[in-house]
Amino acid sequence: MSALLKDIVNFSNKLLKVGRVNDYCPNGLQVEGAPQVKKIIGGVTASQDLIDSAIEQQADAILVHHGYFWKGESASIVGMKRNRLKALLSNDISLIAYHLPLDMHPEVGNNAQLANLLGIEVLGPLDPSSSKSVGNVGELATGMMVDDFANLLELKLGRASQHIPGNSPLIKTVAWCTGAAQGMIDLAVQQNVDAYISGEISEPTVLTARETGVHYFAAGHHATEKGGVKSLGLLLAEEFDIEFHFVDIDNPV
Repeated sequence: MSALLKDIVNFSNKLLKVGRVNDYCPNGLQVEGAPQVKKIIGGVTASQDLIDSAIEQQADAILVHHGYFWKGESASIVGMKRNRLKALLSNDISLIAYHLPLDMHPEVGNNAQLANLLGIEVLGPLDPSSSKSVGNVGELATGMMVDDFANLLELKLGRASQHIPGNSPLIKTVAWCTGAAQGMIDLAVQQNVDAYISGEISEPTVLTARETGVHYFAAGHHATEKGGVKSLGLLLAEEFDIEFHFVDIDNPV
């Protein structure tokens, strides 16, 4: 079976409410390919390796969290940007990308999917003062010893997290925001949680964790943001009776 590209994009745009947030890149259809779609390849980032995999699998579209045309980057189509776009256009492959809208969605979003993966019940937003909060706060069904929680993260995400120890020997309440959200640890501290999870880590984050006593886990930008594309892609496959395959291009960050 196949579906119209415009119908897939319109459905996704409506589902993710792409107009509700100012983002750092365009959300939705970034590069237009064939008007009919039979197969979508999903991945975290629209790297050359992911494009090459889509070409090899004769896909009609690529669905990612990290696409192109970021604010502040050079507008020149040269180097690897030229190579990526040439590969897409010459093979008639569309690029569909959702950044913050895919982080924020309460069901298929990256943060929602991370909560599902770790067995965390979502209690509310990481930033209760904002109607467009990206991360969440929640709790585990039963408290876990710190080492057990670290092992759970490694088991579910396939990589060991970098852990900055906090005060509590037991973790019950957790705040999290996938990707490069280390700076949001201050919001987690305000919520008085036992632990905070993000993808990346930075020097000031370490000091905040140490001096406030919150356990901090840097679980990997790539690793924490696989869930959203997987969930959205499977939903599109079911809704439009098309193929979807997720390709995990390893990234240690």
